[in-house]
Amino acid sequence: MTKIAEVMTDRPRAVTRETSIREAARLMEEEDVGSLPVVEDGVRLVGIVTDRDIAIRAVGRGLEPEGTSVMDIASTEVYALTPDDDLDDALEMMARVQVRRLPIVVRENELVGMVAQADVARTSKEKKTGEVLEAISKPPGGPRVAGADVSGARDDADERGQRDHGPDA
Repeated sequence: MTKIAEVMTDRPRAVTRETSIREAARLMEEEDVGSLPVVEDGVRLVGIVTDRDIAIRAVGRGLEPEGTSVMDIASTEVYALTPDDDLDDALEMMARVQVRRLPIVVRENELVGMVAQADVARTSKEKKTGEVLEAISKPPGGPRVAGADVSGARDDADERGQRDHGPDA
């Protein structure tokens, strides 16, 4: 069995409770990650903030990016494992709680790493891994389009196939 320690990202970038959501978003872009663990005392995991948290809980609510700290929008109920846990444990937890990244902790919730869906995909070619990764990413059923005309009516240009699709349309 593969241990999480073999595939996790060591020393992940983390933020403090006081970090602004603007700074968190900038760090996510810089690090090319979709989540950042939130720590206090330099190492103790107290939450996790995701790009989705920023979009839904901050932008969607009109919160001020500089004046809002990550703890105002971060998840504080965090699912974590240890470096000694099996990769299968990570896969099962990711599927069960529908997350793509898990913090890895030791002792008193001290952050030492992160394991992501991509780490798992790179490590294993097994059918089970593919099935679990599919379960993690299971999409909701059907589209729900904001501002859509629910009557099913289409405008005249669309019905005639005359939408403007660029200069050559």
